[in-house]
Amino acid sequence: MEVSQPASNTPKLLIVMGVSGSGKSTIAEHLATALNAIFLDADDYHPQNNIDKMSRGDALTDDDRWPWLKTFGETMAEQTTVCVGACSALKRVYRTRLTESAKEPILFVYLDGDKALLMERMSGRKDHFMPTTLLESQLATLETPDADEYAISVDINGSPEVIISRIKQQIEELNNDK
Repeated sequence: MEVSQPASNTPKLLIVMGVSGSGKSTIAEHLATALNAIFLDADDYHPQNNIDKMSRGDALTDDDRWPWLKTFGETMAEQTTVCVGACSALKRVYRTRLTESAKEPILFVYLDGDKALLMERMSGRKDHFMPTTLLESQLATLETPDADEYAISVDINGSPEVIISRIKQQIEELNNDK
């Protein structure tokens, strides 16, 4: 994948979001490489009790999420260069909390795919704490970004390179609309 310096109009903070199996970590890592940016995965910031809960197949509550979202938003904002994060950010209120914690705008990149593809991807993963049984819960919780949010939506069919190309094109279009 071609690495370049971040364009001056690249947002400083981007979060690749979506349900489990959408490719958040993979795409965020590839995007960070393509933008010569820092990559952070929100999964790495879950407290152990959240990981234990999800490993048992129990969905997290908002009370479980608030400290985790605050920590992740603050950690992203501490970075001195462009930072690409991977985080489910399923509800608008979670995206708002992340942005408030970062104290600056975050461009949310929503990875959109159908349930069959998501299930196929989840079934193929090894050593991940999120069981496939929680996909229904995540889909029920998901609030896709509204038009008034600082967000883009990207189809996840295709290779990571194709998806990254779509993301970069949409970021460029966002900047041209300003």
